[in-house]
Amino acid sequence: MTLNTRKFFGYILFFSILIMILVVYSMNAGYIHIPLSDVYAALTGKGTAANELTILSFRLPRIVIALLVGAGIAVSGAILQGVTKNPIADPGILGINAGAGLAVVLYMFFWQGSAFFSGPLSIFIMPITALIGAFLAAIFIYYFSMKNRVVTVSRLLLVGIGVNAAFNAGLIIFQMKMEPADFTAALVWISGSIWGTNWTYVLALCPWIFIFIPLAIYKANYLNILNLNDSIAIGLGMKLERERRLLLCIAVILAGACVAVGGGITFLGLIITQIVRRLIGANHKKLIPLTALAGALFLLLADTLGRVFMAPAEIPVGLIVSLLGAPYFMYLLIKGR
Repeated sequence: MTLNTRKFFGYILFFSILIMILVVYSMNAGYIHIPLSDVYAALTGKGTAANELTILSFRLPRIVIALLVGAGIAVSGAILQGVTKNPIADPGILGINAGAGLAVVLYMFFWQGSAFFSGPLSIFIMPITALIGAFLAAIFIYYFSMKNRVVTVSRLLLVGIGVNAAFNAGLIIFQMKMEPADFTAALVWISGSIWGTNWTYVLALCPWIFIFIPLAIYKANYLNILNLNDSIAIGLGMKLERERRLLLCIAVILAGACVAVGGGITFLGLIITQIVRRLIGANHKKLIPLTALAGALFLLLADTLGRVFMAPAEIPVGLIVSLLGAPYFMYLLIKGR
């Protein structure tokens, strides 16, 4: 076993242990503090009705959703950085999150929020609505990035930033026309808030995460080839545009599904991919699984901090991620210059 492989499995174990510790702490902490012994009793079915309701119906589903959303957005960011060969690519920066957000806000606007927040079917419609918006944004970005039927990575990034600005403007326009209650709900959701705290939301998100993250790992070698050079990739027999489109689709699906439940969380894919690349290198076969674990850990940590820092009030997790991510984004820009 090589040194790099030992490092990879060491980091996998390290992040897994940190996640388990944080899961236990997150079930214990909050406005209603529950001792660890009572947490264990609730998990084994021997706790009080109030503790079991708090942990099993509210905190634990939220923890699982934070882990799934963190893993999905982080992997989406890793794919986008690999496809664009740019360290500042992120589904939030490229406009994919904004496209998904605009689709959901339009849904809320035309149905006055009633269908969005009630009924079991609406929970499963949410990811589909967000995916439609995310794919529309991705199609715009891909089409306008094409020059002589070839997508250039520099144009992809610049067009993505432009699409992001346009879709965010649309978000603001429709928010201003909403009823006050719907406006508040949309504002909290867009800022990045894990509000779907029941097991039905977990079931709605699981298929997207457990199908497309393994698919991203399976396609990791194509990302490695894409990072070499377009001419080298073609010389190796790779169908460049087909694989690039497929990888972009995986990134869009992961981002869209996660935005539907977690709202507009920007910079997560950027930060985590950069940190993991520094730890383990640029081999996507190892980068993607470790990025998924690190993203899950980071978002759960941010959500736990947002939940306990100003309890009983909550800070949206997207704001905490942005507070941490924006300085790092500026650092990358200055370093790149």
